[in-house]
Amino acid sequence: MNLQEKNKKGVALYKRAKEIIPGGTQLLSKRPEMFLPNLWPSYYQKAKGCYVWDLDGNKYLDFSYMGIGACILGYSDDDVNGAVKKAIDNGSMNTLNCPEEVELAELLLKIHPWAGMVRYARTGGESMAVAMRIARAYSGKDKVAFCGYHGWSDWYLSANLADDKNLDGHLLAGLEPNGVPRGLVGTMLPFHYNKIEELEKIVAENSDIGVIVMEPMKFQEGQDNFVKKVREVADKINAVLIFDEITVGFRFNIGGAHLKLGVNPDIAVFAKGISNGFPMGAIIGKKEIMQSAQTSFISSTYWTERIGPTAAIATIAKMQKENAPAYLEKTGLEIKRGLFEMAQKRNIKIHIEGFPAMLHISFDYPNSQAIRTLYTQEMLKKGVLASGGIYVSLAFKEGHIKEFLKAVDDVFLTLNKAITENKVEQMLEGPIAHASFQRLN
Repeated sequence: MNLQEKNKKGVALYKRAKEIIPGGTQLLSKRPEMFLPNLWPSYYQKAKGCYVWDLDGNKYLDFSYMGIGACILGYSDDDVNGAVKKAIDNGSMNTLNCPEEVELAELLLKIHPWAGMVRYARTGGESMAVAMRIARAYSGKDKVAFCGYHGWSDWYLSANLADDKNLDGHLLAGLEPNGVPRGLVGTMLPFHYNKIEELEKIVAENSDIGVIVMEPMKFQEGQDNFVKKVREVADKINAVLIFDEITVGFRFNIGGAHLKLGVNPDIAVFAKGISNGFPMGAIIGKKEIMQSAQTSFISSTYWTERIGPTAAIATIAKMQKENAPAYLEKTGLEIKRGLFEMAQKRNIKIHIEGFPAMLHISFDYPNSQAIRTLYTQEMLKKGVLASGGIYVSLAFKEGHIKEFLKAVDDVFLTLNKAITENKVEQMLEGPIAHASFQRLN
């Protein structure tokens, strides 16, 4: 099967996109080069449940990132779409404010009783920027200790002004801070998850840390009360503790993952996980800290539109009704077991990390990235979007899992032959997928 011909329209459109859109796409994680260079379908015309139709009319089962983690309920969910269509018909924007923003705030505060106030944005990156502005306004200090990935903003990328390897362990190697003001140098100090000694060293060497920011959990569990110890460090130095729940929120329990851990932050940030594919971001926090937003200027017209809050209210209601976290865990465990069974059957060495709701797959070989690319290539031929991760969705039903694992079984047999005969690179019909940030020509 010739993928170049099968995905002709998508490949051609992406080639044109790179000529008129810097970087080709708006999101690094959606670049075709991150999946299957020169062969990835790239664009869709329709998505429903866990299926995607590309521009050439090919139908794919999506067992990859499900909208980069945004569509927990599945694509084009009828309940959420119904609420949104009603909001559109009644007017999504006008001179007055929509009551849904108050309704959503009440809902989020009920789920998170430790918090007292809520502000909104529409994307994860800008939501984190709002949280950081509020936290710095409250603390009166510029320096931030951080762990993990938190977006594209100046405050975050400024970590690489001092050392261009500062962010390598937190996101992707090679992220350049060009355009970030040099005056921010030294304001961002990184520490790694489960390494409390790194945070303690930062605090010991810097008396002016005003904010600590991290994801409470993602692909690994906190060891030796790590998250609780971070909370204790923040309390000791009177720093504002921000939990970035943009990816993990509502996947492991209804609300933030911090509720499952039993450790409350001062500010928590939610975005794509709460609105099933519609733009929405929420920043919740302790009242005395959130009030600091009024001492700065944080304001934007489209933070007042109606669709985002409406989608979030409908999404959260359905996640509560369906007990989404329990379903995601059960389904993720079934997928994980199936992957290991297929790997053992076909003698493929794989490593799966992360929690059941959000799995990350890697191949334990020196040429692992080439093997992962071949895996994506051959799964695409089977009608499955597959990569290094699986963001589990409520749309995944028993038949979908069987369809996915049957494709995996066949493809793992192909991988075994390629690895045994040392022909992995020869079997690739295009370049190896990018593993880090690379400038596109």
